[in-house]
Amino acid sequence: MSEVVLFHHAQGLTAGVRSLAERLRDAGHRVHTPDLYDGRTFATLDDGIAFARATGFEEVAARGVRAVEGLPGDLVLVGVSLGAVPAEGIAVTRPGVSGVVLISGVVPPAALGRPWPDDLAVQVHAMRDDPDGDVEEARQLVAGLGSAELFLYDGDAHLFVDDSLPGHDPAATQVLLERVLAFTADH
Repeated sequence: MSEVVLFHHAQGLTAGVRSLAERLRDAGHRVHTPDLYDGRTFATLDDGIAFARATGFEEVAARGVRAVEGLPGDLVLVGVSLGAVPAEGIAVTRPGVSGVVLISGVVPPAALGRPWPDDLAVQVHAMRDDPDGDVEEARQLVAGLGSAELFLYDGDAHLFVDDSLPGHDPAATQVLLERVLAFTADH
């Protein structure tokens, strides 16, 4: 069993993000889902990004940091799209993070302000033709790391793991979940 922190995407802590967390719980993990938007969810990605921009991406990341302060040191961090911001920020600054999973989002390595820890494993998942995705940044992140995997799925949906949104891809989500569960078993 792993201690997992799942950071939501720009549309907020949607029913689909909660559903993904529940699937991880069903596999035996203790899963935390911090609400970085204080209960707000948004119907569109653009509206959610506008809210994050107005709140400040640094504040959204800081909320993520505060959300993990009382948790034990051995964490697996999962960031979906915008959730990559707090996940990666915490990963490079907090000792005891044992793994990071990034879904449909990556903070460019140069923007982190610190090098990625040599011993920190990362798994990145994205749709190959996602117009809102960070596939090139994902390739750059995993290229320089020894313990990194990049999984590209056929399709063009951005938030394909969120079963409450129109772009949900059940087949890709199932494969992703199997890979994430194998990853968390090792970390």
